This record gives sequence, C-alpha cells and structure tokens, in this order.
Amino acid sequence: MQDQRYDAIVVGAGFAGLACARELATHGLRVCVIDRKQDLGERMHTTGILVQEACDAPLLAGVPRALLRAVPHVRLYAPNLRSVRLGADGYRFYTTDTPALMRWMGEYVETCGVELRRGQAFRNATRTLTSWHVDGVGHARVLVGADGARSRVAHRLGLGQVTQFLYGVEYEFDGVALREPHALHCFINKRFAPGYLGWMAQTPTGVQAGLARRHHPGGTQVPDMAGFLHHVAPMTGLSATRRPDSIRAGLIPCGGPVRPMQREDVVLIGDAAGMVSPLTAGGIHAGLRHGATIGRSLVRALSGRAGPHMASSAVPAFAFKRALRWAFDHAQFDAPVNLLLAARPTRRVVEQLCFHRRGGLVPDPVEPD
Repeated sequence: MQDQRYDAIVVGAGFAGLACARELATHGLRVCVIDRKQDLGERMHTTGILVQEACDAPLLAGVPRALLRAVPHVRLYAPNLRSVRLGADGYRFYTTDTPALMRWMGEYVETCGVELRRGQAFRNATRTLTSWHVDGVGHARVLVGADGARSRVAHRLGLGQVTQFLYGVEYEFDGVALREPHALHCFINKRFAPGYLGWMAQTPTGVQAGLARRHHPGGTQVPDMAGFLHHVAPMTGLSATRRPDSIRAGLIPCGGPVRPMQREDVVLIGDAAGMVSPLTAGGIHAGLRHGATIGRSLVRALSGRAGPHMASSAVPAFAFKRALRWAFDHAQFDAPVNLLLAARPTRRVVEQLCFHRRGGLVPDPVEPD
C-alpha cells in the first residue's frame, strides 16, 4: 500500500477534508483521505449545529432528512435569564445526529470515488522531487491538512498553527424534549461561559447542551456544566440531575486564519487553517466552504490551469468578528447585557451574526390555556 500514488492525500475526514476530497474526486482525480478514527462518528468534537447555508453545500445536499432537525428560531438569554426570540422568514438552523452524519458523509464520498482509509493516523510526510511521500500511505502530488485545530500536518511541516482556543463541553441526552423545542437556546453568562456562551437545542435523537469558555495556555478550568444546567433548568425544562448519555469535549479554535497556510503543494483547510469564526466559533459552514474552494483550486492547479497559490482567495478577513471577539474577551460584563439585550442596536448585531441581517424579533408563542 505504501507505493500507492494519488493526485492528493487529505489528512482528516471532517467536514472540510471530505468537502475537499469530494471536489477532487468528482473531477476525476485520484484522492485518498486518511483519518485516525476507525469509526468517523466516535470521539466527536463538533456540535453538529448547521446554519442553513451549510445544508446547501454539495457535500450535504443529499443527507437523509432523518439525520436533521429544523430549528427555526434563536432564543437569546441574558444572565438574568430574560430572553428575546429571534427568527427570519424562511431561515432555519439544523441540529443533527452528529455521529450518524459523520458516518454518512464518509460513505457518501466513497461513492464519489474517494479512497477513505479509516484507522490510518498521519505520522509524517517528506518531500521528494515530484511529490509528497506520506508514511504508510503513499505518494501524492499535493497534501491537504484537514486534521483539526491541533494539526499534526501543520506541526510536522512547519505551517501556521492555531494558538487561540475556546474549551467546550457538550452533553447529549437521548429521548428527552425541551420545553421550547423549536428554538436554539443561547445563554450569555460570564460566570459560566466567560468569552463565549452556553447553548441547548433539540436534536433528532434528544437534547444537546453545551458550554464553552475562553481557554488560556496552561489553564485547568473547565466549564461548570452541572452549575449551568441547574441555572437554566427553569427555562428549558431539562432536569439538572439527569445524567448525560454521552459527553464530548475539546478545544475550539477562535483566533482566525493561521499563517502560513500553505507551501510546496501542501495546504491547510478547515479547523487546521483556523477557518472558524473568531466570535461564534462556528466552523462547519466555513470548513465546508473552504474545503470545497481549495478542492476546486487544486483541480485547476493539478490540471495546469492555475498556479500553486491555492489558499489566498478563500481566506476571509473576519475583521468585524475579530473586533467583537476582543470585546468579548476584555469587556464582557453581565449587568450591561441584562439591560441591553432587548435594545435595538444589540438585536441588530445578533441578527447580523445569526441571520445575515435577515432576522428580526419574533413574538413569543402563545401558551395554551
């Protein structure tokens, strides 16, 4: 197997890596994706909450509807638990059965012609005159690092590395329902989530509840999920004493794109490239878009129709979200949020972040007598 030759080897079978591989394979190129996990649905680090644009990506266009649940509203809570309900006509978020979605994506790209090697870790790669040799895999004209925020490709090959993180914990509760299941519940609270927020949403299989906070190098503080669940229980209806059926946790990049992102026919994509919103830490849509864009650029480069500069046109500046990230890190206080949550300027900022200026304040549902 070590003598296999490919047009591209992609390290990492996440959203970005599989989106890139799909573009390459559907244009007739020979591509191999390797991932250290034998089961793509195990040891997940992503929430699996999709913005509507992500569902329109080619990789997810055919996803079975049973793996998705539409969530048409956002309910945003101040620290004192007062809230506003936001929405936009025709716009939806989607929660997923995330492990099943990852397995489905792996099977789907295989039908597109991708060779997917599960249980194959990336150890190292060396440059030859005409290709990259990846230990235990083979040779490739280009190498793509899509192996997450702690990218081994970036570390081994001297590319830029993510240095700013959030630390998040998410619980899954199977077979239970929220009091308001058609909303993505987001909680701003410096005590429980300094530098970020807590969230709760109905999924196809139950409820997911998460909490993330700013991570500092050498820090040992982890999110207080027990305290958070007890704090929000009156709003959500989820028992604070119920034990989760599964737990996932990990670092979430929030510093923006890394530099350098590429050299000598190797390029980073997705979380490995820091292609995650510095403010919201949303990386699925960005990863899908970046992976597909780099895939199309590689198709042109490998066919001789473009030069080697693969990544520059696909890198957003994130200027506005970087500024808000700084404010969240240095000027987050609960009292002003309690006062300003329902104010029009605050709502406009939230609407822009959630619905790309299409949103608005939505009346609370009328409770039955």
